[in-house]
Amino acid sequence: MEDVSSPGYSPMIRDLPADLRPRERLAYAGPSALSTAELLAIILRVGNPGESVMRLAERLLTHFDGMAGLAQATFEELMQVYGIGPAKAAQLQSSLELGRRMLVSAPGARLQVQTPADVANLLMMEMGLMKQEQLRTVLLDTKSYITRIVEVYTGSLNTAVVRVGEIFRPAVRANAAAIIIVHNHPSGDPTPSPEDVRVTEMAVEAGRLLDINVVDHLIIGRNRFVSLKERRLGF
Repeated sequence: MEDVSSPGYSPMIRDLPADLRPRERLAYAGPSALSTAELLAIILRVGNPGESVMRLAERLLTHFDGMAGLAQATFEELMQVYGIGPAKAAQLQSSLELGRRMLVSAPGARLQVQTPADVANLLMMEMGLMKQEQLRTVLLDTKSYITRIVEVYTGSLNTAVVRVGEIFRPAVRANAAAIIIVHNHPSGDPTPSPEDVRVTEMAVEAGRLLDINVVDHLIIGRNRFVSLKERRLGF
């Protein structure tokens, strides 16, 4: 008989009361009531001999330092974790990719921008995990509703590479009233560089000539962002 008092004991999901099992809790309380580990446990379905699926989910989150690290893990890196084979690795990556595609499919669906956080929260989950630098422009109408989000550059961003005309081209074509520039720092640190400030200055100056207001320039890091407008850098 298994010693439940043992420090290594990990009760199976089937041994838990029905109201504590993740799938049953999701059915009556909804997915938002579940912890991240519980949601992962539902995706993984089963654990390992002597280890519940909940314990496996918690171990995964610890190993990759949370959901951000798990979302960046490659198929091979997932399979290096004990208990994760090809099937579980595929289940995890498929679920994460579906979530990412949902964010990308209609990211600006009539959101009215009132604060820098409105845009940062919309894009942070996706852009904060990118391994390359990317610059996007968020197009706004006269009432600050997002009409479109456009990818402008991917790669190292500096004044030698970034052409201000390319930043404004989608806005001119869409007759946008204003734009917000957004780019990420793959290092995870959103601290603005001198090049970031210079690009902002160039864009603000060009916006005045084109009568397209540059509302802000946001730099996205790992679960953090910086508003250059709030810091009065380049504006």
